[in-house]
Amino acid sequence: MAPLLGGETLQERSKGKDVRQSNIVAAKAVAAAIRTSLGPRGMDKLMQLPSGEVLISNDGATILSKMNVLHPAAKMLVECSQSQDIEAGDGTTSVVVLAGALLDACGGLL
Repeated sequence: MAPLLGGETLQERSKGKDVRQSNIVAAKAVAAAIRTSLGPRGMDKLMQLPSGEVLISNDGATILSKMNVLHPAAKMLVECSQSQDIEAGDGTTSVVVLAGALLDACGGLL
């Protein structure tokens, strides 16, 4: 067990670890939801919008823009995808899947 740093209690340390783990799980959930739409054999996603309209798409940017994401870390992945779309116009799904894989690898290091 690592030593406690100045003024830090054991409860605060475990709470911080729980928050980090929650962030990783939320971001990985977004990446897992979008991963299956990647590539030439990617599957279509069927989404029902709040208006009741049904949307079928395998475009990562469209799927992510229509998702109602509440978790701040998961929102960061959606914003990362939007930034990729603005800058390069392609690779939105790849960015999210890559970030999810990196976070998965980081989970083992915590």
